[in-house]
Amino acid sequence: MKKSIKKTVSALLALTMCAAGTGLLPVIAEETDTATVKALPLGTYEVETFEGADVWTSIYENQLPGYSGEGFAYLTASPISFNVEVETEGMYEISFRAAQILGAGEARMQTISVNGIDYSYNMPYLTEWTDVSFGVFRLKAGVNELTLKPIYGYAAYDTVTIQEAVFPELKGTAEPCDPKATPEAKSLLKYLNSVYGKNTLSGQQEIYGGGHNVQTSIRYDASTDTCVDGDGKTYQIVEGDYGTDDQGNKFPWHCVDENGFDYTYNTQNHNYAYNDYDQECRYLYELTGHYPAIRGFDFNTHSPGFAWEDGVTDRMIDWAKNKNGICTASWHVTVPKDMSEFEVDENGNITKISNDWQAYTYDTQTDFVTANCLVEGTKEYYFFREAMKLLAAELQKLQDAGVPVLFRPLHEAEGNSGEKPGDGKGAWFWWSKEGAEVYHQLWKLLYTTLTEEYGLHNIIWEQNLYAWSEASALWYTGDEWVDIVGFDKYNTQYNRHDGKTTGPNEDAESKIFWSQVGYVDNKKMVSMPENDSIPSLENMEIENAKWLYFCTWYDGEAGAPQFISGAEYQNPETLKTLFNSDFCITLDELPEDLYTGAGESTPTEKDSEPENPDGFTYGDVDESGKVDILDVITLNRNLLGKENLTASQKKAADVDNSGKPDAADSLNIMKFIVGLTTLPVASSK
Repeated sequence: MKKSIKKTVSALLALTMCAAGTGLLPVIAEETDTATVKALPLGTYEVETFEGADVWTSIYENQLPGYSGEGFAYLTASPISFNVEVETEGMYEISFRAAQILGAGEARMQTISVNGIDYSYNMPYLTEWTDVSFGVFRLKAGVNELTLKPIYGYAAYDTVTIQEAVFPELKGTAEPCDPKATPEAKSLLKYLNSVYGKNTLSGQQEIYGGGHNVQTSIRYDASTDTCVDGDGKTYQIVEGDYGTDDQGNKFPWHCVDENGFDYTYNTQNHNYAYNDYDQECRYLYELTGHYPAIRGFDFNTHSPGFAWEDGVTDRMIDWAKNKNGICTASWHVTVPKDMSEFEVDENGNITKISNDWQAYTYDTQTDFVTANCLVEGTKEYYFFREAMKLLAAELQKLQDAGVPVLFRPLHEAEGNSGEKPGDGKGAWFWWSKEGAEVYHQLWKLLYTTLTEEYGLHNIIWEQNLYAWSEASALWYTGDEWVDIVGFDKYNTQYNRHDGKTTGPNEDAESKIFWSQVGYVDNKKMVSMPENDSIPSLENMEIENAKWLYFCTWYDGEAGAPQFISGAEYQNPETLKTLFNSDFCITLDELPEDLYTGAGESTPTEKDSEPENPDGFTYGDVDESGKVDILDVITLNRNLLGKENLTASQKKAADVDNSGKPDAADSLNIMKFIVGLTTLPVASSK
């Protein structure tokens, strides 16, 4: 059933009330704002006429000829404010005719507040009047309050122009940067490019490194050399995989059930446990009726020193081959905190290495010299080569299985902006702490080692970029080394632009999206490979932010952020609306020939009438097999006492699960028919 039905709620209300012979259903009234606020329409205006501005004709002894009007405004100690009124909520460009002569050759940060939200722009040194765009901003329908704030200030403003934003057609590319890319990688990249700008792919990161641990009653019986649970069920032991506990007792590290599900020995409890890596994806399915199209993984456990098998590669193969899903993976590669704990001989063979995972880190608190990864003979060089070797072994398994991967190594390089562009002073991770140039060399080393030395061509290369300023583009390694660029969004608690003051921040971050499009000259697709709150369908459409995909970070353990299931990060109704929309692609909508058809297939439309596990369909009151206006009429007749419903019909009618069908259910079914909600809806009881 199509979700983009061109009908109105008011028309349905009239139809159903007429058919049922009653005015039982509530009427939806439009709210009107009678307040009158003096505001400017779209156009160009003299800044010196605004509130808080003084008229200047020169900046002390410095003349700035060529201004329009009576003079110009000079932003010093007082804010300059003005109101703008627009008919339609959407994205608008704000640009100024300006000059900035304070420091020769130095940019100066300017701040504009739009409806109470501050945005910064680094204005370059300009000795003549120059048209500069502060960017694209979301304005609400009606009056919007704008203010130039003198946080750093000291810039001259002649005129301001407010106009509807004009966005270029999104392009990206379907050609991989690796000319030897596997057929599967080429097919996947072509598919991604075919939906880019039209849809967004849903994604979810799984926990890694032994998270979501679940204990079982399975124990090892040494007398029979078997693993048995509390019910007497036996499990197959993985041969040749024994260890010894503190008392010298032998035990097998792993045992598996009849389905091949793996359980790992817990040395503290002397029983077997497993990691619930499916927790987040299962939650999404139970909430929305759909699994995400993309699943996020991490190769963190395959690191020198404390490498251990967590089954990540097998799960990736299963997701791609058996579920027909798309795999993305990061690489939280760790290095020794203290390089004295790592030694090699003259041939580069490792002679000393710690097996304690706590001796390693991926942050900047290490004496590991990043630049030395490129200097043969250094300890860092041999350590990073060992790390790449372990990584390559896992990627080889994927390539052998015909599985491509969106690979995002050395991620979030810039971190916070530094003291100077590209200096790495704001870095969060060791791989970028020595600046952008060293980082680019490391990226190229990883690329060439994996592709040329190890012959791995199943990789679609994805690089993180931030958008603190135009200098963020300095962290882009280049078109020939990268396939996709992505921004990691973590802003639930601040910087919202949709006018709401409560709930998760579901902004689509249009300004950041289009900044990244500009950084790569629209030649690469732009994604959101990590996020906290998922942007809402409404915001992505209004803000024209067509992220290739989003991939929500996993739920932490007790006390840590619950990024997908926590109410402070996600609104369940927003998730259901997005995952059941035509705009959002879910696992069941990916083409069957995703890895063999060169990406030509069009995603199938998802069924917008979610099946309930008990056998009924929410909203299908007359049990016709579809949800339409006749279901509303049937429910209204029942509420008037003119028609009886069976038990299954009552369950189908109770779309808000309040315990019984009522007028609210009738209204919600109508909203579903016109695409304003999904079924079931949250109970208001």
